[in-house]
Amino acid sequence: MQITCGTDIIEIRRIKESIEDLGEKFLNRIYTQTEIEYCESKKGQKYQHYAARFAAKEAIFKAISKDIKDKYEIGWKDMEILNDEQGRPQVRIKEMQRENIDISISHCKDYAVAMVVMLVEK
Repeated sequence: MQITCGTDIIEIRRIKESIEDLGEKFLNRIYTQTEIEYCESKKGQKYQHYAARFAAKEAIFKAISKDIKDKYEIGWKDMEILNDEQGRPQVRIKEMQRENIDISISHCKDYAVAMVVMLVEK
């Protein structure tokens, strides 16, 4: 087994501008329908939630080792960031077991950050 990790931070303004400039084209390229519905439900803080999920997906890309990249073809929408009953973020990645991935995301007015740790079979 190998432990891998990834982290990402993003300015919320950048995601807001992408959504305002590209609209559905951007949203549908990066986010699943469930993620879009969740973020839109946050009304005034929706851009923080979109940015946090974007940072989470970037962190996942960084954590995925070369062995995984060779085994699976993973794109933006193959990853889904959901919340459990307590509001804790959970990761679903096509063809990968969720229990091997731990994630933490956070955001404030200007930035969103994500940290991912994965346990990968070699």
